[in-house]
Amino acid sequence: MSRIEDAESILVSLGLPKAQQNERSALTLLALAGLRRKTVWSAAKASLLRTVDIMDFMREAYKKDYAPNSRETIRRQTLHQFEQARLVDRNPDDPSRATNSGKNAYRLTEPALAVVHAFGSGLPFEAAVASFKRQFGSLETAYRGTRELHRVALVLADGTQVSLSAGDHNELQAAIVREFGPRFAPGARVLYLGDTADKHIVMEAAALVGLGVTLTEHDKLPDVVLLDEKRGWLFLIEAVTSHGPVSPKRHHELEVTFGKCSAARVYVTAFPDAALFRRYAADIAWETEVWLADNPDHMIHFNGDKFLGPYK
Repeated sequence: MSRIEDAESILVSLGLPKAQQNERSALTLLALAGLRRKTVWSAAKASLLRTVDIMDFMREAYKKDYAPNSRETIRRQTLHQFEQARLVDRNPDDPSRATNSGKNAYRLTEPALAVVHAFGSGLPFEAAVASFKRQFGSLETAYRGTRELHRVALVLADGTQVSLSAGDHNELQAAIVREFGPRFAPGARVLYLGDTADKHIVMEAAALVGLGVTLTEHDKLPDVVLLDEKRGWLFLIEAVTSHGPVSPKRHHELEVTFGKCSAARVYVTAFPDAALFRRYAADIAWETEVWLADNPDHMIHFNGDKFLGPYK
């Protein structure tokens, strides 16, 4: 058998699904273990590698040159399942790293490395596999617990407790709910709150439909939607750290989606600080608002003469 076929057989022994019993997954395992064609199994190591590092290893050691756009396939169709099966830890160097970070890295777990060491080296391979399967539950639980410590806890206005995955974007979203809401939309109801990892943390579809908003699978909602029922205002808030500000193009898209909404719409772009705001200032649409999380008591209005006049 070839080295790649051997790696496939290891994945079969560990119970990986058929979709991960293939050349791509085998090469991923070999890259994570640092195993070239003639490297002995007992010399396998647990290197911390990004997806791009794994692809570089495949190209250099096995002449398998995957296209750059295959990076997401390797992450979603191999590494994600490796993590679920406890072959790898994701970001063991920094569990707080955001889910969508370009610095995400993976390393073989010690039980998985023991299985690789045992294969083809005279060590009791079946015993190593059995040991891996016995430890699976406790290791998985422990690692999940470590990651849970870094989630962003959030209490909504109605007392509902939710948590967001780690990362700067979700920290900004939490600030919108915690700081912006009480100041500028007190008592407002959260109709939508996204998450970089879990998609929809809050999704009050029935309430949106009740306001006359018809959503399709192609519509991209703002990061946070707040309903101020007393004033009849719907706050459509984009956290700039996701897909940018409420630009003229984005404003038009949202006007199409929410054009028949019975509530008056207030468009807001949220920034973590003034430095990032300065980078996007020229892209902000007129008739919208800007809020800075590091100066939460004030707003910047891109509203022409609407607020023209002396302050008293």
